[in-house]
Amino acid sequence: MAVSLHDLNSLLSEPEGERLEFKSAQKSYPFDRLVEYCAAIANEGGGKFILGVTDKRPREVVGTEAFDEPGRTVAGLMEKLRIRVTPSELNWHGKRILIFEVASRPVGQPVHVDGKYFARSGDALRAMTQEELKRIFEEGGPDYSAQIEPEATLDHLDPGTVELFRQQWRKKSQNPKLDSLSVERLLTDSELLIDRKLTRAALIFLGTKVALGRFIPQAEVVFEYRSSETHISHQQRIELRQGFLGILDQLWNTINLRNDVIQYQDGLFRRDLPVFNELVVREAVLNALTHRDYRLPSSVFIRQFPRKLEIISPGGLPAGVTIENLLYRQSPRNRRIAESCARCGLVERSGQGVDRIYEESLREGKPKPDFFGTDEYQVSLTISGEVQNPDFVRFLEKVSSQQSVPFSVEDLLVLDSLMHGTPVEPNLRRNLDKLVDRGIVERVGRGRGSKQVLSRKFYSFLGKKGVYTRHRGLDRETNKHLLLKHMEDSATTGARLGDLLEVLKDLSKDQVQTLLRELKREGRVHVVGSRRAGRWYIGPGQQDE
Repeated sequence: MAVSLHDLNSLLSEPEGERLEFKSAQKSYPFDRLVEYCAAIANEGGGKFILGVTDKRPREVVGTEAFDEPGRTVAGLMEKLRIRVTPSELNWHGKRILIFEVASRPVGQPVHVDGKYFARSGDALRAMTQEELKRIFEEGGPDYSAQIEPEATLDHLDPGTVELFRQQWRKKSQNPKLDSLSVERLLTDSELLIDRKLTRAALIFLGTKVALGRFIPQAEVVFEYRSSETHISHQQRIELRQGFLGILDQLWNTINLRNDVIQYQDGLFRRDLPVFNELVVREAVLNALTHRDYRLPSSVFIRQFPRKLEIISPGGLPAGVTIENLLYRQSPRNRRIAESCARCGLVERSGQGVDRIYEESLREGKPKPDFFGTDEYQVSLTISGEVQNPDFVRFLEKVSSQQSVPFSVEDLLVLDSLMHGTPVEPNLRRNLDKLVDRGIVERVGRGRGSKQVLSRKFYSFLGKKGVYTRHRGLDRETNKHLLLKHMEDSATTGARLGDLLEVLKDLSKDQVQTLLRELKREGRVHVVGSRRAGRWYIGPGQQDE
C-alpha cells in the first residue's frame, strides 16, 4: 500500500531501525548502496527506505532528485534481489520525497547481493552472522538432503560421476587445487561428506544405481515418449536410478533424438528453430530433480510428445512459493543439493532457473511455461515447442541488435501479454515505462483510462499498419458500445450515472461523462433529469429531434 502524506507525517517522528531508513540524498544516491539497504530491510522482514528526509531527529524534509525514473530503478532492484520493491513519490510543500517499500524475504531464504548477506546495525549495514543465516535456513524445516545416511560409504558413489563433479567444480571455480584433492577431501569441502559420513545429497547427486535402490529408491527418473497425446501407451520408456549429475546428458540426448526442427521465413532466408530449446529443457529437468520432495515415494516423470514436454515432480511448491510469485521468490527444498549444483555451475545457488525457462521460451515466440496441474502433492510443468509468432521473434532480435539492450524476462512477459490482449500483471507494470521509452510500447489515452499497445514500429515491421490503427482507435468506440448496451438493458428505468461509471470503472468520472456528451451530440442517447438523479436512455430526446 502506497504511503500517504498523513502516513509520512507520523513516520518522520519514528526512530530508525531494522525496517525504516531515511536518507537526505538531495542530489543523488548510489544505486549499489540502495540495493544493499533494500536487501538488509528485506532480511529484517521488510520495511521502507525513504529519500529526501534527513536521518537525524528532528527530521527535516529536504527533497531529493535521486532516481528520477523510479520504475527503472525498481526494475534494476528486481533483477538484483528478486523481491518485490514498490516505489512511490510524494510532494511535501514542493519538495519531492521518494519511498521504496521493500517486501520481506521469502521463508527460509535470506536475500543476498552478489553472495553477500546484509543486515541492519543502527543506521548502518553489517554482514549477517552464520548463526543468523542458519536460523533463516532452518525456517523451511530440516533439509532432507543434508541429513546423514549412516550405512552409506564412499563405495556407494559412482567414481565416474564423482570425477565429473570434480571437473565441473574446477571449471566453475577456476581452482586447479581441486585436481589434487582426494575423493574424501573433495566431498568434505563440498559438505557432501560430514564427519566421514555421506549425506543423502551425495547419494542423490553422485550415487550408484545399487546404492540408490538400497537407500533412496524414490530418487528415480522415468522417461516416456509418446507419438501422440491421445495415445495411452508409450513408444519408449526408460527408468533411470542413478546420481542425477551422471544422467543429465543422457536425458537431454534422449529428448534431442526426436527434437524436430520448425522452419519459418525470415525475409529471403529460411530459419530453423528446434522444437525443444536445450537450455529450457535442462533447466526444467534440473529444477525438478533438485527441488522435488525426496520424502515422498514417487519418481520424477518426464513425458515427451512431438510438440510438448511434461515434467512432473513429487511434492508441491516449497513454502512461500506460489504460481504467481515463483519467478521472484525462491525457497530451495534441498539446499545441500542446490549448493552442489551451484558448485559445478549447473545453477545459481539462490535461483531455481524458472526465469530462464520463461525468458528463452518467450524469446523464441513460444507459449509461457504452463504449471496447470500443480497442487500440494506435485509440481507439473508443460513446455510447448510451438512457435506462435515468428514475426515477433524477428522483431525482438532486430530491436535488441539495434538498441544493444537485451530484454529482461519481465519485459518479455509484458510484451507477451500485449501480444495476446491479456492484462499486464500488476507487478510487471513498472516495466511498461521502460518499454515505452524504448519505443516498443505506446500509451493510448491519459489517466486511469489509458492503455498500452505495441508500437507503430512493431506493426510497421510486420507490415500491418492497419492493425496498429485499429488497436489505437478501437477502444473509444468499444467503450461507447458498452455504455449503449447498459442503457438498452435499462430501457424501462433508464441508466443512472453511477451505474455507467461501474460499467467503465477503469475510466475516471470525467472520461465517462465526455463519452456520454459525445453520444448525446451524436443523437444516440439522451438524459432525463440532471445531476445524480438524471437517467440516460437510448435515442435522441425530444429537444434533440
